[in-house]
Amino acid sequence: MAGSKIAFGRTLVVAPHPDDEVLGAGGTIARLASEGEEVFVAIVTEGKPPSFDPAQTARIQAEAAEAHRALGVKETVWLRLPAAQLAETAHAIVNGALLELVRRLSPQTVLVPFVGDMHMDHQLTFTSALVACRPHQAEFPKLILAYETLSETNWNAPYLSPGFLPNVFVDITGHLEAKLEAMQLFASQLRQPPHERSIATLRALATLRGATVMTQAAEAFVLIRQVV
Repeated sequence: MAGSKIAFGRTLVVAPHPDDEVLGAGGTIARLASEGEEVFVAIVTEGKPPSFDPAQTARIQAEAAEAHRALGVKETVWLRLPAAQLAETAHAIVNGALLELVRRLSPQTVLVPFVGDMHMDHQLTFTSALVACRPHQAEFPKLILAYETLSETNWNAPYLSPGFLPNVFVDITGHLEAKLEAMQLFASQLRQPPHERSIATLRALATLRGATVMTQAAEAFVLIRQVV
């Protein structure tokens, strides 16, 4: 029913890099926070020298803090694994960092990047998040959804990697502007149209996903697991 509360409960959004969470689920985060749910964001990586300039890394982290505050995020957790180097990081380290976080927060819902994304950090974050959420634990997330990230999800090779075929849609009609405002706070990551990381493209995607389910704006997800 339009306008009804979505039953996500305490939610953890796992992002490989800062701004992925806003691109993929910023409207959902804002909606959940407005409905009184606790939303946590885990940023798996950070840019480390010599590949990344420390000043730029600090700027992006400051932007993330402002964007998350605007969306109503309860806590931002930085796992501080090396950006663009998760493939060279022992899987046990990535798995363990996310497992410790899941056990501490006990989220009912976890939002993860899509396994078919072009960036290897996204693929490995997806896999490690599922390891951390395995259902043999005493407590585990009952709902896991994969979000789409503009410039990652749809830039991979068609037919050679999984395609993003959404089957869950969250109405963000009342929260699209909050998502766009949060993305504008990531000024270092924004680009001009027709680049996918532009405000115009984000608005267009929300309109398209919304039209799919007869709403003004929506975010789309792939259902990974649901226990009811």
